[in-house]
Amino acid sequence: MSKNLVIVESPAKAKTIEKYLGKDFHVLASYGHVRDLIPKEGAVDPNNDFAMKYEVIDRNQKHVQAIAKALKTADTLYLATDPDREGEAISWHLLELLKEKNLLKDKPVHRVVFHEITKKAVTEAIANPEIIAINLVNAQQARRALDYLVGFNLSPLLWKKIRRGLSAGRVQSPALRMIVERELEIEAFKSREYWTIDAALTAHEQNFKAKLTQFEGEKVTQFSITNEELAEKTKQTLLDAADGQLLVSKLEKKQQKRNPAPPFITSTLQQEASRKLGFTTKRTMMVAQQLYEGIDIGGETAGLITYMRTDSVNLSVEAVEEIRALIAENYGADNVPKEPRLFKTKSKNAQEAHEAIRPTYPRYLPSQLKSHLSVEQYKLYDLIWKRTIACQMIHATLNMVAVDLTCGNNKHIFRATGSTIASPGFMAVYLEGKDDSNESDDKESFLPPMEEGRPVQLNDINAGQHFTEPPPRYGEASLVKSLEEHGIGRPSTYASIISTLQNREYVTLDSKRFYPTDVGRIVNKFLTEHFTKYVDYDFTANLEDELDAVSRGEKDWIPLMHDFWKPFTTLIHEKEESVQRKDVTQEAIDEKCPDCGSPLSIRLGRNGRFIGCTNYPGCSYTRNLNDDGGATDEPEIVEGRVCPKCESPLVIKAGRYGKFIGCSGYPKCKHIEPLEKPMDTGVECPQCKKGNILKRKSRNSKIFYSCSEYPKCDYALWNAPIKESCPDCDWPILTVKETKRRGVEKVCPQKDCKYATPYEGDPADVLGPKEPGAL
Repeated sequence: MSKNLVIVESPAKAKTIEKYLGKDFHVLASYGHVRDLIPKEGAVDPNNDFAMKYEVIDRNQKHVQAIAKALKTADTLYLATDPDREGEAISWHLLELLKEKNLLKDKPVHRVVFHEITKKAVTEAIANPEIIAINLVNAQQARRALDYLVGFNLSPLLWKKIRRGLSAGRVQSPALRMIVERELEIEAFKSREYWTIDAALTAHEQNFKAKLTQFEGEKVTQFSITNEELAEKTKQTLLDAADGQLLVSKLEKKQQKRNPAPPFITSTLQQEASRKLGFTTKRTMMVAQQLYEGIDIGGETAGLITYMRTDSVNLSVEAVEEIRALIAENYGADNVPKEPRLFKTKSKNAQEAHEAIRPTYPRYLPSQLKSHLSVEQYKLYDLIWKRTIACQMIHATLNMVAVDLTCGNNKHIFRATGSTIASPGFMAVYLEGKDDSNESDDKESFLPPMEEGRPVQLNDINAGQHFTEPPPRYGEASLVKSLEEHGIGRPSTYASIISTLQNREYVTLDSKRFYPTDVGRIVNKFLTEHFTKYVDYDFTANLEDELDAVSRGEKDWIPLMHDFWKPFTTLIHEKEESVQRKDVTQEAIDEKCPDCGSPLSIRLGRNGRFIGCTNYPGCSYTRNLNDDGGATDEPEIVEGRVCPKCESPLVIKAGRYGKFIGCSGYPKCKHIEPLEKPMDTGVECPQCKKGNILKRKSRNSKIFYSCSEYPKCDYALWNAPIKESCPDCDWPILTVKETKRRGVEKVCPQKDCKYATPYEGDPADVLGPKEPGAL
């Protein structure tokens, strides 16, 4: 057996490292954490300085046994788990287990840390071993104990006051609050009408637009024109004054510099992968883990990126030198700034020894590795590579142009703005995406050449009706960004926060946006009203800062735990006595029961929220939450149809996912069917080639298209399919996509294919007629 035993977390990582270290080293995987708190009350003892009771995780028993067996014949133990708080804790737990088994004796134990899995990084770490950083272990233990105490004390309270099976988390609860508050903001939003006036102009045979900024000597604001009558009157006044042309009264030109974004940290990688690749946070971290641990690139296994859980934007001196040389070779020496770019780390606890997420070998171009990577691995590596290269390139220079055009006299002024790229600099490689933007990131508007004092041809004046819109619901990228801005969670926790909210069914993800469920709303209402302090964004962020202080050795974790526990447990006991179930699950409304005259309230039932009589069980009146006051709980019968199974009348029912048709003989007969039957598009599914693609509605009434063979086939689209194969990639179908910016197009649904061409037919034939008021 080998004299040296090295322990890492995953088998893929173990395989790569063993190749680098050679025959004198044996590398085994712990398969993540080896111990956790016992899953019952009493695992953390607040009366004994928060002493913790651990046990070996069942699924990892055999891996612990394999490590123990290998250690018996080894002389030295190297603990090489990940370079963060969790990795430090895994090494410490394993070491404690081996001490209990009396397997260490006098054998030396070393902690080795590397931030990239390359031969140089691994061998240097082995040659320069360290000891376990107990401050990081203490911080992780404090975090685990806090989460346990919150869960084991708050969750039973939720069972008593709301519904059994619910749970609350220390970090997930503020995240839920963000989603619910955004939804309430959207529901309370009152849309306002406004109109814009644009001039359609032509100069030097190029068409362009200018926006009305001053009318009758007054500045035009968003709500200066709020109805069609005023808009048409304004338009006619301008047309009469212009007499077919506008005059260029002022022309401003200036140059603007734009600097590249810093290299990726965990949160920005998750945000950008969501925006540009459509990846969930969980998927991003899974693929990044694969790139970090090692990929076979043709006879050689290499870790292709540095460690992906980091909040540092630093790059090593060696990496920067290699990147600058590569830029000079591939993009020209004029694209290399005189001095390397340095970026400032925002996180107070960012470990300066860590690096940002970057390619370990920048000279491995994405195109060179494409044949060795899966589609997802290639996309993420390409994103990381481009961002890293761009961050060390020269700034981009933009020519900004602003033109004022007068209409008849100086009382009416239009403004046109545009920009052109004078020198692309880093933009030749990469440009950061934006949240909630339908505009292409790399498109710049162009204006034709104009001169002051010269007229410009006016083709028409257009009045456009608009309505103000509520703030957008959170997507994964914007939620991670908001969590980071509020200081809630840390790089390793963002993905788990989102997964936990979905797994608990507190939120749903539809069209890549988060919607709170009825249960999520009630849980949030209970926590914000009765545990206000503990879902407060600042409180959660300050607690994270204190945990960071423990990891830096600036604070002791046990006093921190006492400071948290005493007021928290007092509040738990107080609320257990003072809060009644109806206070949480019922919300009074200003309406009387039509049957008995008692007050009505919004209540939480098995299938979500509904309106019911407060005199229940004396009065059983109920109705759906969105029905008007005249509705009753009598089911609506489907005219002219009976159940195909038992011939009882069919009725319209409401469930957790909306209305559906069901048998009136339930529960004896359980026949159900959708309220609106999916429409067959007649297009064969290109994935399974067995079913057809059907037009369906999601639970939030969003139109989508999916295979009739679901769940056997999971092929789905957001755009309507047509029976035409793609001329570029030969995919059997195309889709019809409509956007405000590009109009109606035929596009290939394959992510790697960019084929798009204008749609010549009537869009209504494929998309159906627009709903009243739709844009």
